[in-house]
Amino acid sequence: MVAGGPAVAAQAAYYNTYTDIALLPNVSCCTGVQGFAAGATYLYSVKNHTNEDDVSVIYRTNKSTGTTVVMTNGTDDTSTNTWLGHGNDMTIVDIDGEHHLFVVTMAATGAQLVKLRYDGTTYYKAGSYQISLDGVTKSPSGISRVAVTSTAITFMFKSGRTLYNGSLPLRASSGTIALTKAFDLQVDDALVNGATVPDLGTFASQGFFYDATDKVLYNPLTKDNRSIVLVYRNVSPATTGTAPAATDLSFRITSSKYTAFEIEGVGISDGTLYFTTNRANADGSYDGVHAFEGYTAG
Repeated sequence: MVAGGPAVAAQAAYYNTYTDIALLPNVSCCTGVQGFAAGATYLYSVKNHTNEDDVSVIYRTNKSTGTTVVMTNGTDDTSTNTWLGHGNDMTIVDIDGEHHLFVVTMAATGAQLVKLRYDGTTYYKAGSYQISLDGVTKSPSGISRVAVTSTAITFMFKSGRTLYNGSLPLRASSGTIALTKAFDLQVDDALVNGATVPDLGTFASQGFFYDATDKVLYNPLTKDNRSIVLVYRNVSPATTGTAPAATDLSFRITSSKYTAFEIEGVGISDGTLYFTTNRANADGSYDGVHAFEGYTAG
């Protein structure tokens, strides 16, 4: 167990400790943790070439044992790929019994979304798509699967504090996703452990996770060695206006051990809230995959 700070008397359901599942070592020039997705057995993480966005690696972590491997790019038979751009967030979708990762690139040109098919520890490029809003290219930073039918996949995308709806034909390998605005997320004046955080509006927005079953959205925010996850209940693709942050449930890690503690992505598997970090101090980098202690979703 790693403590995020001394326990305080909680005003509401509040979680500030976490467990390390695995470390994510640097591979080649890939030093920056980005996208994350939680599957039934494995947790998937992206690391990219920081500030360049030209090379990425993908890790697979067994959530029970912590065993972590660098996945193989089966298209090129290498440990890296050049398709994912910033690779800021991703989501898992099964299509015709095959597993896929959909990854947002944040690229201003070319593909804003890439589809990877994976089998075991090997993945292949299987599709690329443009994303637009009112006919203009849009580069969202977050993605989460909402629903899969026999003909289509529905996603939520996030850019800053705004959520958008978008969909793809189930088996399409290319095309354009036309976004429609759904709702905004309250951040300013949101309660964390029953109190406001004065500078919360200056925290960086990261990826997100939408639990379509329970209609709950988890929104990580980071600044230096502080990371907060705000929660929004009863939201769906039909939600409009501004969704209020829950006043009785929040997550925060304020680290004294690390000068940088940035939650990059979150996801739920079997009720556990998992996340990835960029962690560093004067001794080096300690990027990893972790789980909040004590919390069970649902």
